[in-house]
Amino acid sequence: MTKRLFQIDPWVIKTNELAIADKRLQESMTSIGNGYMGMRGNFEEHYSGDTLKGLYLAGVWFPDKTRVGWWKNGYPKYFGKAINSPDFLSIPISVNGEDVDLARIGYSDFQLSLDMHNGVLRRSFVGEFAQDVQIKFEFARFMSNVTQQLGLISVKATVLSGQAKLVFQPSISSDVHNEDANYEENFWELKAHSAQSDNRYSLTVETKSNPFGTPRFTVTEEMQNIVASSVEIQREAVLTDQAVAEKITVDLAANQSISLDKQVAVVTSRDVAEAQQIADATQILDESKKLSFEDHLQAHNQIWQQRWAQSDVQIDGDPAAQQGIRFNILQLFMTYYGEDSRLNVGPKGFTGEKYGGATYWDTEAYIVPMYLAVTKPEVNRQLLEYRYRQLPGAFHNARQQGLKGALYPMVTFDGIECHNEWEITFEEIHRNSAIAHAIYDYTDYTGDMSYVLNHGIEVLVGIARFWADRVHFSQHAQKYMIHGVTGPNEYENNVNNNWYTNQMAVWVLKYTLEILQQVSTEKAQDLAVTDDEKAHWQDIIERMYFPEDKKLGIFLQQDDFLDKDLRPASSIDPKERPINQHWSWDKILRSPFIKQADVLQGIYFLNDQFTLEQKKRNFDFYEPLTVHESSLSACIHSILAAEIGEEEKAVDFYERTARLDLDNYNNDSDDGLHITSMSGGWLAIVQGFAGMRHQNGQLAFKLFCPKKWQGYAFKINFRGRLLSVKVRHDQSEFSLLAGDDLTVKVNGEAVELQAGKVATV
Repeated sequence: MTKRLFQIDPWVIKTNELAIADKRLQESMTSIGNGYMGMRGNFEEHYSGDTLKGLYLAGVWFPDKTRVGWWKNGYPKYFGKAINSPDFLSIPISVNGEDVDLARIGYSDFQLSLDMHNGVLRRSFVGEFAQDVQIKFEFARFMSNVTQQLGLISVKATVLSGQAKLVFQPSISSDVHNEDANYEENFWELKAHSAQSDNRYSLTVETKSNPFGTPRFTVTEEMQNIVASSVEIQREAVLTDQAVAEKITVDLAANQSISLDKQVAVVTSRDVAEAQQIADATQILDESKKLSFEDHLQAHNQIWQQRWAQSDVQIDGDPAAQQGIRFNILQLFMTYYGEDSRLNVGPKGFTGEKYGGATYWDTEAYIVPMYLAVTKPEVNRQLLEYRYRQLPGAFHNARQQGLKGALYPMVTFDGIECHNEWEITFEEIHRNSAIAHAIYDYTDYTGDMSYVLNHGIEVLVGIARFWADRVHFSQHAQKYMIHGVTGPNEYENNVNNNWYTNQMAVWVLKYTLEILQQVSTEKAQDLAVTDDEKAHWQDIIERMYFPEDKKLGIFLQQDDFLDKDLRPASSIDPKERPINQHWSWDKILRSPFIKQADVLQGIYFLNDQFTLEQKKRNFDFYEPLTVHESSLSACIHSILAAEIGEEEKAVDFYERTARLDLDNYNNDSDDGLHITSMSGGWLAIVQGFAGMRHQNGQLAFKLFCPKKWQGYAFKINFRGRLLSVKVRHDQSEFSLLAGDDLTVKVNGEAVELQAGKVATV
């Protein structure tokens, strides 16, 4: 864990220091978005120091040619990546001819804050210039939740001493690059840009052509600048090869100020044809200019208030833990809130280039369980529909490997696999089962059978057919096996009989057979699952091989795992942690060290199938070997530690997952936050500390309160009800805030919940 860059505050991420040495890390933590677009915490004005500029549009990407020395049959031809979108943030500023650049000028009273109530980023400082000129600059910005295509930026400059000629040059520019581009290319081609007579400025660009047949995207950005000043200003249009800007000049004396509100409409070809984009952007700005920055903010705040009223987790007695969970919820909701079924949750969201902004299995495994409880069912239905839309791509991915059925991609934008590491792309096939488990999770939690009996069963059958073809039968062992895979522990590749993969494959076959018994006759005919197929699936279920060691009483992560040089992660020299930044891949693969929950991931998913003693023995064996160098690791360990009574470990793992980025535990947050693991803090509290489980319409809780906390509280939606849960050391309270009466189990006892009454446990 590095030095904390921000102060501890329950609702604000704030600091009074510019972290020049950790500028990228500070930018990651102050990223903002609204589900449609977002940006890192870059400065509006020019900054010549080290920085990672990033502004991203949801669903806009480019297929970059896979960089490998030679090709394998079935290998993805391109690596899909989210690309830096045209820059509408920049507002270069000069004072008496000198650039305002915090890497070069003197400054004082620096303040930077991200308000977690509403996702508003604010910054201020006093700049010091020649001839004793001092100017206070104040910045604020947010991406509107009311009109998602609208970005709003406010700048105010007040002269504290001296005379100042201030020049602002708000711009929109296509001169942007990705640091991770294979060939240093610019992904955008300028189609048109203009300055209009009413101080409107527009720029239209298109992604460059590609040889892979994937869509090209056209983006139009239109800007208007609303200026308020007590003295006369000059305005001038500036057009260059790749940008359009407005030059605003003003002469100010001491105690005089100028304010600039930059309003930008961003329209993409995902929603609007190129010929219509200018008209749509103009209409957005026509409506936008009727409201001030503060008026826009007030409407934006109302949406956030509604979200927090349903999702907030309150922790009493631990401000750092409180800040961590709210930061995670904020970043998740700024990335995805279910408005568009074509979108999903990228591992970095709008906070960086790494992982390409694409969809991983993280969503189904980690996001769905949280979103089921803190958002409306429609939000999760959108996530399921996203995968259904991409079922044709999953069929294509399987065919590429010469297999039947559907193989959902490890990384995708459109359903086609676009990751460029073979051991991840086509060995980490366990993600297929997470897609299926999300369907089960949604159906069991909401009680809504309509999805699984229609679109969902098509997905399940496709995945089941893949597993039935991917297994092989060992004549020697008289068992079905799955060879040549990578489990959730990516520090082992090309292993045989990964316990988690085999378990989840069998679970998918069981669940699919169960749902097939409930579909309509017409649907069954469309699916055309034959009796022979069903019999084959049942045979796999009954004769699948699961590696285990009966003497130790544990499930083996894969064949021959015990032949490794087993030693705890605590034996690693701290100077060599994290090992993925210090060791060769060969050394990592031969080591016994586990990146994240693997066997324990299966025990988490299929929790009711294992005894408490089985859970404890496997946790005690595998956790000491785990280095937790995946952001997805700590929350699973926290949940299971709580279940087996390891309360201190449960809390330690909660702190790691909730403050993973804020405290930069793995020294890897400078290039973006770990968005898809940010549900982990919520899961650790609700499924871990509160022990919430659901099965067949029954909610159950097994409660404990961490010793250093005084208490915690949260709300959940469940089958049309809204429940409030408050947990303290001496007693807990359950309240039914809306919906029909409900019986829940708390610590094994039935508790009746009725509207308007508090049930005390």
